[in-house]
Amino acid sequence: MKNIDEQMLQSFFNGTLSKLYEYLGSHINYDDNHQIISTTFRVYAPNAKEVRLVSDFNQYEGWKHVLTKISHHGFFEITIPGNHEYALYKYEIHTNQNQILYKADPFAYYAELRPGTASKVCEVNAYDWHDQTWFYTKKKPYQEPLLIYEMHFGSWRKDNGNFKKFNLIVDELIAYIHDQGFTHVEFLPIYEYPLDDSWGYQGTGFFATNSRYGSPKDLMYLIDCLHQAGIGVIIDWVLGHICKDAHGISYFDGTPLYEFNDKHHRENVVWGTNNLDFSKGITKSFMLSALTYWINYFHVDGYRIDAVSNLIYYLGNSNEGVNQDAINFLKQLSAHLFGKDDRFLFMAEDSTSYPKVTHATYDGGIGFNYKWNMGFMNDVLSYFKEDPINRKYYHNKITFGLVYAFSEQYILPFSHDEVVHMKGSLVNKMPGDYFQKLANWRLLLTLWMTHPGKKLLFMGQEFAQFSEWAFKKEIDWHLFEIEAHQKQNRFFKDLARVYRYHPALFQYDHDPKGFKWSVVNDEAQSVFAYMRYSDHEILVIVLNMTPNVHQTYEVGVPRAGRYEEILNSDKDIYDGSNQFNGKQLYTIKHQKGEFKYIIKPKLGPLSGMIFLYKK
Repeated sequence: MKNIDEQMLQSFFNGTLSKLYEYLGSHINYDDNHQIISTTFRVYAPNAKEVRLVSDFNQYEGWKHVLTKISHHGFFEITIPGNHEYALYKYEIHTNQNQILYKADPFAYYAELRPGTASKVCEVNAYDWHDQTWFYTKKKPYQEPLLIYEMHFGSWRKDNGNFKKFNLIVDELIAYIHDQGFTHVEFLPIYEYPLDDSWGYQGTGFFATNSRYGSPKDLMYLIDCLHQAGIGVIIDWVLGHICKDAHGISYFDGTPLYEFNDKHHRENVVWGTNNLDFSKGITKSFMLSALTYWINYFHVDGYRIDAVSNLIYYLGNSNEGVNQDAINFLKQLSAHLFGKDDRFLFMAEDSTSYPKVTHATYDGGIGFNYKWNMGFMNDVLSYFKEDPINRKYYHNKITFGLVYAFSEQYILPFSHDEVVHMKGSLVNKMPGDYFQKLANWRLLLTLWMTHPGKKLLFMGQEFAQFSEWAFKKEIDWHLFEIEAHQKQNRFFKDLARVYRYHPALFQYDHDPKGFKWSVVNDEAQSVFAYMRYSDHEILVIVLNMTPNVHQTYEVGVPRAGRYEEILNSDKDIYDGSNQFNGKQLYTIKHQKGEFKYIIKPKLGPLSGMIFLYKK
């Protein structure tokens, strides 16, 4: 453990200390032979009169181990001889208001499995990583395919109804992600939190690996193996608010240490949490250090920051005003993360229209490099919920997204939030009977996969799970025993492979030159067609949003030659009606809009088609 000096104090209080975990928490001490000889505990509690250590090794009698106040700034420390790795402990904090609080260590690396709330002494320095090739070879994401599998660890797979451990899911998870065609996995929060029902969004231990799923080294092993298999790892992170449970960091020393002092800005009534105050240097140093810790010790490739609207505006409400302190911290964090690795993924889940969220800080932006496109998600799902006969009245819900598609660098999310709380799964949002729901689902995914923007899909939606997500049970793997769902998953995998191996679908995701409409105003028949471009490739996508079959339909195309259908969602191998274009389509010289040539594909019912241009 590093000694506290003036430089550390200055950095801590002005909000620039990125390795606070090296100064606080519980740290195991070794002799020259690397044998454990003691553990040092150090905590910051400036409003405490006295701090004691309660642990299983002192029978939870704090009077036996009273910490020494080592600084007038409020740091307390004690070193206990012996090997105490995995010992349970808390701090017994006697406040200036004559309260006695029992707090978990904010900087603990591990925690007791709920319903217990104690911290655990844990060593995190000894893991031997083997993912060097991943870091040498991974590229910046902007002109690369990015297809993210969003995953809640506790309900992906169960072990006889219990949580599966990080290290016991490695082979199965890697094989599945490879088979499905995803490039990255994004875990819902995997730091420590007390209540399963929160899914991790109300955290108490931002440095502690989630005890439900194993030890820190178990998680390191999982991430190491994912990297060795060429799969990136993103973790979901709540930056703006904290759990109010008594053992957490909220009111840590009897005062709102890290959160807002005033109740109005502090109380997050919607989520029952306390909002953090980023005007405080110690709050900035805390979160800066937590995010740095997961990069340095767990080699994560990115963060998805939850509820950014709650950071941009006080209480997430534009009427409350802009929270400039939080925005300034996001800019500081952006500079820090990209200074460590300019290939990092720093993604905002932001429902506001606040400008330049994904623009560089030197360009007046906040500094994220990706933002979830909530407008696309809401508009598209609203459109697809409509009976096809009515879709002509909602045509602009598909076209409007292209008005702003290049104003930010977007990820198109069909996330956990859209398949829970009585919203239904993706396929169950679709109108019609069983087969029409599946056809609409395939059509929806074709639009999503070929639309400008990177992609994110929540687990279970890749095989058209009908039931909405229920976090207490695993996803509906039994659907793979049903032929129709085998065929839906085959479609998803084929679509994912078209996406990953055709640069036209990702090279210019953030540049208007990668997209052009061909058919945009056919409201009457609810047909859309557009081109996606790369430097060396043209794809034509045609979407028929109704059950009507068109034996021929004119689509303007930019160049003369052949257009080969490389995917059709209506094929019988996907459980469709098999109305597809078996032969290559040759262009006809005919002016249609701005295009000098047309092709005449057959459009099956509720079908999406992808054509590859060939000279």
